[in-house]
Amino acid sequence: MGILVYWDFRSPDGIQTPVHRIISGLIGCPADLIPGDHFPLDGYHRIRRQYDASRILDRISLFKRMHAIDTPFLLVIPDDIYTESSDFVFGLARSSTGSAVVSTARLENEYYGRDEDTGLLIERIAKEGLHEIGHLFGLTHCSIPECIMFQPGTMGELDRKQKWFCPGCRSLLPTL
Repeated sequence: MGILVYWDFRSPDGIQTPVHRIISGLIGCPADLIPGDHFPLDGYHRIRRQYDASRILDRISLFKRMHAIDTPFLLVIPDDIYTESSDFVFGLARSSTGSAVVSTARLENEYYGRDEDTGLLIERIAKEGLHEIGHLFGLTHCSIPECIMFQPGTMGELDRKQKWFCPGCRSLLPTL
């Protein structure tokens, strides 16, 4: 089993390969990187200026069916996303359909008025991608703040996480 990472062309350019390498290395299975066109999104909320992440997952599921894709699918987009229960999310996954999305909007320093930091952006996207892929493989949130499966509520919590699965989460990953 592999993972398909679809990188929307509007997402930060030039960092796809390092993010892909980190994800491939830490998840321990093949990952294919597809530098794609603008992925067709549903669920834009004009007042919020965000996309409904659940509707994006619906669109990914449709895309997978249309293209006969049966592997886990991670979409990386630059658009800000939210869920019914959260003002924003860094990403969201639906294990039942093997669909996940990561938004780079709030992962970039510029969003917070800070100087650009490409290395930090690569790390953040990789961490959030790994977190969502963990969900696709059946993992739930972890209470250990350093584990990749810890659910960050803030950028500080995301930055404190490490790029590894704690022993408990690692033991639950399928052998790939």
